[in-house]
Amino acid sequence: MSLKNRDLRTPIGIFGGTFDPIHFGHLRIALELLEQTPLAEIRFILCPYPPHRQIPIVSPETRLAMLKLATITESRFIIDSREFNRSAPSYTFDTLISLREEIGEKTPLCLILGTDAFQGLSKWYQWKELINLTHFIVVKRPKENLYLESELKCLVAGKTINDPLWLMEKPIGYILFTELTQLDISASQIRNLIKKGKNPRYLLPNSVWEYIQQRKLYSS
Repeated sequence: MSLKNRDLRTPIGIFGGTFDPIHFGHLRIALELLEQTPLAEIRFILCPYPPHRQIPIVSPETRLAMLKLATITESRFIIDSREFNRSAPSYTFDTLISLREEIGEKTPLCLILGTDAFQGLSKWYQWKELINLTHFIVVKRPKENLYLESELKCLVAGKTINDPLWLMEKPIGYILFTELTQLDISASQIRNLIKKGKNPRYLLPNSVWEYIQQRKLYSS
C-alpha cells in the first residue's frame, strides 16, 4: 500500500535483525502480529553490521537475498534495506530517525522486540530516546515472566497498554506486551546443523534452504 493511500493512523511494524538466516520463528511472529494487531505492514530491516554482537560470516547481500526469498509470498512483509547505506554500525535510533523523516510524524511506528532484547534495552545506543520515536511491541512466550531493571521499570510505568488498537491512537509512546506462538528455532541452531552436515529442513522456508545449499553457506 502506498504512503499516499494509507491511513496515517495505521501503524507500521519494524522487525530488525541480522537474519542469519531468516527462519520460521521470525516469519510466524510477524504473521501473527499482522493478524492480532492493526499493523498495516511489517518492515524487515536487515542489520548488515550489528554493533553489539559478532559480525555474521555470511555477507549482508546474501542474507538480504534469503530474506527476500522468505517473504515474497506475503505482500504485507516489506523488505527495507536502508541500513545498507551506512558505513558505520547500524543503530536502531538512527534507523527510526530515518523512518520518521520518510513517513512523517503522524504515522505510528511499532518496534517489534523479543523479551531478551527488551530486557537488554538499556545497553542500546540512545535507548531512552527510542520511546519518543516509536511504540514497542514486546513478544512474550506464553506465561513468561519478565525481569526488568529499575530504569526499564520506569520506562514501562504508565506506558503499557493491553489493547492493540491503542497503537493507532498516537504515533509513539506505548508499550504492548503480547503472547504469541514462539517456535523453538534459532538461527544459530540452523547454522550448527548445517555445519555438522545435518538437514535443517522444516526450520526455514524451502527456498532459503535451497539457496543455502546452492551456495554452500554455513557448511564450514
